Amino acid sequence: MGRRGMGFVATFDPVSEHERTRAALAAAIPRLARLLREVPDLDAASGVPRWSVGDVGAHLTSVYLAYGSVVSPDAADTAVDWGSVLPSGDLPFVERITAMNDASVAVVDGEGRARLGDLIAERGETFLRITGNLAPDAPVAAPWYGPGPTLTVAVVTGLMLGESLVHGLDMARGAGLPWSIGGDEASLVIGQSMPTMMSLALDTAKARGVRVAFDLVVEGGPRLAVVVDDGAMTVTRDAPPRAYDCRLTVDPAAFLLVSFRRTPIWKAVALGRMRAGGRRPWLAMRLGRLVATP
Repeated sequence: MGRRGMGFVATFDPVSEHERTRAALAAAIPRLARLLREVPDLDAASGVPRWSVGDVGAHLTSVYLAYGSVVSPDAADTAVDWGSVLPSGDLPFVERITAMNDASVAVVDGEGRARLGDLIAERGETFLRITGNLAPDAPVAAPWYGPGPTLTVAVVTGLMLGESLVHGLDMARGAGLPWSIGGDEASLVIGQSMPTMMSLALDTAKARGVRVAFDLVVEGGPRLAVVVDDGAMTVTRDAPPRAYDCRLTVDPAAFLLVSFRRTPIWKAVALGRMRAGGRRPWLAMRLGRLVATP
C-alpha cells in the first residue's frame, strides 16, 4: 500500500472490489424490499420532485429489470418492449436519461405497484444470479445512455448499488422511515461506477475550453484523477503522481448524495464532509457544474 501523503496512492484489486460491491448490493436488496412493504402510502411525495414513493419504487424495479435484460436476455423477464421505452433521436445526456426515467415509471402497472417489494427482491436476486459467473470487465450494453457507450459488469453493479442506496433514501424520506447509507457502500459506488459515468455525463458545452485537473480523494475509499481538457474528461483510479489544480477530500456518503443532488454542496462543506485544497481550491464548485445530472 502506498502512502497518500507522499504522493502515492493505494492500488485496488478489481476482482475483490467487485465481489464486495456484489455483497453490498445483495445486502441492500432485502432492505429495499422490507422498506417498500412497510411504506404506509405509496402515493406520498418522495425525495424526487414530481415522483411519489411508488413512482420511485417502480423506477427502481425497472432499473433492475433493464440491467438484467441487457446482461442476459434469456434469464430476465423480457415481457417489456424496450424499443418502445428507449428515447428516440440523438438527445443530450440529461434529456435522454430524464425521458428514460419517466418511461421507466410507467413500465410497472397497477398490479406490479401492489407488490413492489416482491419485484425488487425477485429482480435483484435475478441480476446477482445471472452475473455471478461473469468477469468484472465483461462488456454490457446500455442503450439508454445512447447507441455508443458499453459498460462493464463491474460498472453496472456499482450503478445498481448507487441507485438502490439513493432511491432507498428517496422512498424512506417520503414514507417517514429510516434509511442509512454507509461509508463503505458509498465508496464502492464511487470507485466502481463514477470513473465511467462522470466522463459519460460531462456537459461538453460547459467543458469546452476548460482545462483543469482535480485530485478527488475519498476518505477510506478510492482516489480519482479527474482531468477536463477542452470538452473531454478522463477519470483515472490510482493515477501516477502529477500536478493538480484542486484537491477535493470528501466523505464518501456525502459525496454520493451531493453527486446525486440529494444534498446541497454548501451543507456538505459546512459540515466538514467536503474540503477543498491545492493551488486553486475555488475550482471545487466547478466540478459539479461540469457533470450533468437529470
